[in-house]
Amino acid sequence: MSGLPTAVLLEERLSPERFSGYRAAVGGDLAAAVELYDWNARMGATFWSTLGHVEVLVRNAMHQRLAAWSGQRYGEPRWYLDPGNVLTPKTLQAIRAARDNATRNRRPETPGRVIAELSFGFWRFLLISSYDRSLWKPCLSQIWTGQSRRQSVYDVFDRLNDLRNRIAHHEPVYNRPIAALHADALRLAEWTCPATAKWIESRCGVLGVLRTRPWTGRP
Repeated sequence: MSGLPTAVLLEERLSPERFSGYRAAVGGDLAAAVELYDWNARMGATFWSTLGHVEVLVRNAMHQRLAAWSGQRYGEPRWYLDPGNVLTPKTLQAIRAARDNATRNRRPETPGRVIAELSFGFWRFLLISSYDRSLWKPCLSQIWTGQSRRQSVYDVFDRLNDLRNRIAHHEPVYNRPIAALHADALRLAEWTCPATAKWIESRCGVLGVLRTRPWTGRP
């Protein structure tokens, strides 16, 4: 067999189950489903770049603030060592795994390596209600001084984390509110650092790809 695979072969190789949602979205037309599947992949790749910039920005901002707070309050800037005994067992478990990964092949542990191993979901978890008094009010709220409600910041993190996970697992995003999620990503970046947010926006191609979305019968 030579040349490009047919739509029938693609459905077989990538699985009818995976294509079923795409087929349903375009009224059952397999060729249109393949077009939508391809667009979905392009949107995921494009949004992934923007999410990556936002993730690095906010995790570094949170790490820097936590390090300053922990150093001042407990004399230990490595906040992830939990010198104040404020972190939950789930948080500490994620940190242990990150420290193990950071020191693979006998690499020396550094804060930067540990931070890089912590997922976006981890940083979202530091904004849950259980940390309202121990982390949000005395520390993390100072990052987003224009946002008095922890829940407002958490909600944006949560929506972006869900999108990030869907893209990472090659799931559909065509049926998600892409424009609103794009606004969320830039909003979180702007809350964190307006200048960096402008740089991220100048390189973001999400809305351009969104304008090319194939018809799906959905708004």
